[in-house]
Amino acid sequence: MKVWLLLFLTAFSLGAAANGKPGKFDGYVLTLSWSPTYCEEQPQDREQCGKKLGLVLHGLWPQYKVGYPSFCTLEAYTPNHAQAFPDLYPSEFLFEHEWEKHGTCSGLTQAGYFQLSQALKSKVAVPDAYRHPQKPFRTTADELKKAFADNNPWLKESTIAPFCSGGGRFFKEMFVCLDKNGAAAECGVDVVKSAAKSCGQKDFLVRNIK
Repeated sequence: MKVWLLLFLTAFSLGAAANGKPGKFDGYVLTLSWSPTYCEEQPQDREQCGKKLGLVLHGLWPQYKVGYPSFCTLEAYTPNHAQAFPDLYPSEFLFEHEWEKHGTCSGLTQAGYFQLSQALKSKVAVPDAYRHPQKPFRTTADELKKAFADNNPWLKESTIAPFCSGGGRFFKEMFVCLDKNGAAAECGVDVVKSAAKSCGQKDFLVRNIK
């Protein structure tokens, strides 16, 4: 297992429960990572980096109103799903990690979990500025939320939470907060607070795709 990648994936831990019961949660966050920042910080991930990717799926995470469940069962990942959903994640490693940590808490089959992840990822329309920026640009958390809400009538600014790295200097990823049916929902207090702390500077840099 890629230990450094596992550490990255847990960087935004928001009060995880030790375990949980499958299907017993309050909603989801759809977590979309900004690949240029990830690759700047983890250039050794050759599977993801070098592909000139922008916003990619990190995962679909069941959430409690405060905190989230994890590793709810011991059901191991079945490798054939990477072939069934070839564009779902930027690396094959994420299929196993996301299923075992988060998918096992969804109450869905593996195929059902990845199908829902694919549908929700596809539902987010990425604004032009974030599709393939040739140059880095600066923005604020409020401006980012407005850009995505304006481009997605089904979302509101209060259902989007951006996260930063480098002491708030760089856009790293964004949460789209959802209810159990996949409809937009207000982000929880812990997500809002963590996002505000993460992007604590007056603005941040969105790295360009290269």
